[in-house]
Amino acid sequence: MSTLWIIVIVVAVVVLLAIVLGVFGRRRKVEQRREQAAGLREEAQTRARSAKQAELAAEEHAERAKRERKAAEEQAARAREVDPDVDDSDRERNDTAAR
Repeated sequence: MSTLWIIVIVVAVVVLLAIVLGVFGRRRKVEQRREQAAGLREEAQTRARSAKQAELAAEEHAERAKRERKAAEEQAARAREVDPDVDDSDRERNDTAAR
């Protein structure tokens, strides 16, 4: 065999090795990116669940505040009715202002 054929074979083997290593390296990189994307999706789902729970808690808190405000207004109205220092014209004015 001549040296030229040996050089051609060695170059071909090196090129094939480079191609094979490139393909495997690319596959490994793609797999790593898939794993990273899966982790990010999982984190996003966790944050979305947490945000939904916070929204529900805020809505519940707002409802409770509305009930407390209504109870306070009713109690203030009852106090105006009971207060002997408030005359009838003041009661009527406060009743129409409350509505």
